[in-house]
Amino acid sequence: MFKKLLSLVLVVCSMAIYAQTTVNGKIYDEYLEPFPNAVILSGEARATSDFEGKFTLQVKSNYPITIQVSAFGYKTEIIEITSQEQEVNVILKESVALDEVVISASRSPERVIESPVTIERMGIADVKRNTSVTYYDGMANLKGIDFRESGYGFKSINTRGFSSFENTRFVQLVDGMDTAVPALTFSMGNLAGTSDLDVESVEVLPGAASALYGANAFNGIMLLKSKNPFKYSGISTYFKTGYTSQEAGGNNPFYDFGMRMAYRFSDKLAGKANFTYYSAEEWHANNTGNSTEIGGIEIDGDRSLPDYDGVNVYGDEVSATLKQIATLAGLPETVINSLSDQKITRTGYDESTLVDYNSNGLKFDASLHYRPWGNENLEIILNSRFARGKNIYQGANRYVQDGFSFEQHRLEFLGKNFFLRGYYSANDSGGYFDSRFKAININRAWKSDKDWFGDYLNAYLTGGRDHEKARDIADIGRFQPGSVEFNKAANEVVSKSVSEGGAKLTDQTSYYHADGNYNFRDIIKFGEIQIGGSYRKINLNSQGSVFTDANSKISFDEFGIYTQLQKKFFEERLKFTGSIRYDKSTNFKGNYSPRVSLNYSLGENKDHVIRASYQTGFRNPTLQEQYFGLPVGTGHLIGGVEENLDRYTVNIEGGNTLTGRDAFENSFSQAELDRGNYTKSQLTTIQPEKVISYELGYRSIINLSSNKILELDINGYYNNYESFTAIKDVLVPHYGGFNTDGTPNAQALLALQNNDVTSFSVNTNSNADVNSYGIGVGMSTKVFKGFDLRASYNYAKFDFDENSDPDFEPAFNTPENKVKIQFGHSNLFKNFGFNVNVRWQDEYYWQSSFLQGLVDSRTVLDAQVNYTVPSIKSRFKIGGTNLTGKEYFIAPGAGSIGSLYYISWTIND
Repeated sequence: MFKKLLSLVLVVCSMAIYAQTTVNGKIYDEYLEPFPNAVILSGEARATSDFEGKFTLQVKSNYPITIQVSAFGYKTEIIEITSQEQEVNVILKESVALDEVVISASRSPERVIESPVTIERMGIADVKRNTSVTYYDGMANLKGIDFRESGYGFKSINTRGFSSFENTRFVQLVDGMDTAVPALTFSMGNLAGTSDLDVESVEVLPGAASALYGANAFNGIMLLKSKNPFKYSGISTYFKTGYTSQEAGGNNPFYDFGMRMAYRFSDKLAGKANFTYYSAEEWHANNTGNSTEIGGIEIDGDRSLPDYDGVNVYGDEVSATLKQIATLAGLPETVINSLSDQKITRTGYDESTLVDYNSNGLKFDASLHYRPWGNENLEIILNSRFARGKNIYQGANRYVQDGFSFEQHRLEFLGKNFFLRGYYSANDSGGYFDSRFKAININRAWKSDKDWFGDYLNAYLTGGRDHEKARDIADIGRFQPGSVEFNKAANEVVSKSVSEGGAKLTDQTSYYHADGNYNFRDIIKFGEIQIGGSYRKINLNSQGSVFTDANSKISFDEFGIYTQLQKKFFEERLKFTGSIRYDKSTNFKGNYSPRVSLNYSLGENKDHVIRASYQTGFRNPTLQEQYFGLPVGTGHLIGGVEENLDRYTVNIEGGNTLTGRDAFENSFSQAELDRGNYTKSQLTTIQPEKVISYELGYRSIINLSSNKILELDINGYYNNYESFTAIKDVLVPHYGGFNTDGTPNAQALLALQNNDVTSFSVNTNSNADVNSYGIGVGMSTKVFKGFDLRASYNYAKFDFDENSDPDFEPAFNTPENKVKIQFGHSNLFKNFGFNVNVRWQDEYYWQSSFLQGLVDSRTVLDAQVNYTVPSIKSRFKIGGTNLTGKEYFIAPGAGSIGSLYYISWTIND
């Protein structure tokens, strides 16, 4: 009996020994440098290489053993190990860019070369070779990308035109969550995005993408994917410092710190946390040149002119003519008739006296990842993101976001063929204020407009009609920047909302969002069929400072459903993709967004692909365009949805009131009055914008020699737009109305003659006939034994029939020609690499509600050198942007972009 038990124990032990085989090895890159964070798999066994490239894998089988070695952006290697004595050294080579796998184009994994639409991407290797201070800034070097820097803390991205800094036609997702700030309906750059340490990939789809992603994926969509802690574990940090250099702002230091902590507790549980903080100086805006008006153009002139309205000088927008001042003062007709219609503006304050250009930003996110069965068949993710900061961005005015915060919380169920996620997004405006209204109301805190203009006119009439003397007298006692009186008034103004005579914009808007997708590829073999949908509940909360929600709450719903079919024919050379989506918002009719594309692969290896696509997009008006309701200077700005028209009221003389409905149904068109036509405005309530896009493309991997290839990517597109949103200026008479033929009655004409009118700027749609078209060409290869060379060219143009709407401003805001070149080597010699980027674009005309004007052509040079020290798991980088030192403007009225010089130290990335 004892012998039997002993035999049984020996058998069990031998089985255990057989079942636990240890494999040791080392992973290298193609330059024979250690490769960290590579994933090694064999059956259910998994390991990750350390910073020295070493790994240890426990395999429950005996020799021979097959292992799979992979890393994002690199070709997967499969190695067979036949004995314990075998030395395991694996070399990972960088993937061909067109062979890399993307998901965004079809919501399903596919090679870039097979994507049905144009796609640009950035991976981990691209982040490391990036010449900009962050990977997000490095997006400027991708083909077809327009990058707008408002400052260190706020950037925006666009493709294919028609945008400003406030890019509401482009969607940005981080791990599936829309990063658009709820109240603004656009993303504040990388405010709540991923850090350099946590980003795994970035995919950009230029052009309409509503067929899969719904409303607002109008100009394009960007999807950022963070690193999964099951795959990327460990502690990583970076520290960056340097300085910005600008003629207006001088040389100013910046500091940027980040840390990522991730741990794989077991095959079932993992978690991570990220923290970043930066402090920097914004680009100073100090243009004191003269302008025609808000949203006008820059013209000659300085403060010596009575009607001076400085570009970055605020408070001088408040104006009146000499005749108007005299009429309000009740002066005799003889005096009034002796005066001209010369416009007089109040004395303004330079922007630098109104804002603090210090910028900072803090981001934190944490997530728990749970796999019930210890594999990728199901992963449950609980994630929270917080962001808080201070920056300046340019919209209709120059806004300071001081203490602005943003948060998101997500629960997601992720499987092999499905995902189901829900998340909550909310913002808190903090000390958000409008610099223009700050100046206007500091002036009014000192002296009312009526008193100031009265003093000016009196001094003008009694002082020899000298404008300079009149201004000096009217300005006696004016609050001087930095004085106790000025600071007290400034603090009071930014503590009150615009509607209360202040400059503060209060908002705590939020929304709930849910979306899901299921892929039937393992059930239906005919083709790859997907279904999905989304739902969003939006709750506005501005306490009446921005939206018309002072007396009653505003909330509404949006939902969408879609389906897609992909099928390959003719030995999988022809690929058909067809999708359609239906979206419905409470405030608008339902919208269908179809997409159809065909790909055909040529060549023995199917590495020459021709594609054609038809796709559509739409954009729901922003929350502001729907529910705005606030005074702006001497007028009022209102949103254009039907529900909003009766929510906004204006008190006028005699105890009467006007509403937003009067602006739409009983008003003069300001544009027609300027042309001498006294007719009723023809306005409709605001509706979604629409675009139809046609695209042709060609991607190819061309063998130049036995060890050298050329990657080529060419695309061309044509877009037709309908119902662009627009702001129309109207005048509402305080009495009288219009006849059925649109002509004003006698009372309305009298009201206009007596200036008994109220100005409204209303959000509506234009009938403008607008088209755009363009091409993009990109190539990538290696030259001179391992040097990377990439180049791209983009052409963009638009056509606008001005007869269809003479007053419409399309705001294409995109250069006609762009060229980008990248040259570098990741391992020029042991542990040393470098990279250089050059971008050129020609001049273009910028249109916006802040200022219009020509933006000069520019050439921008960025470069970096880096050195890796494996013994301390560190990489050091020294670099700079705009190294030529020639400053340039992104847009009229913005701060000029100077140079930035940096040094960074990254540990264990």
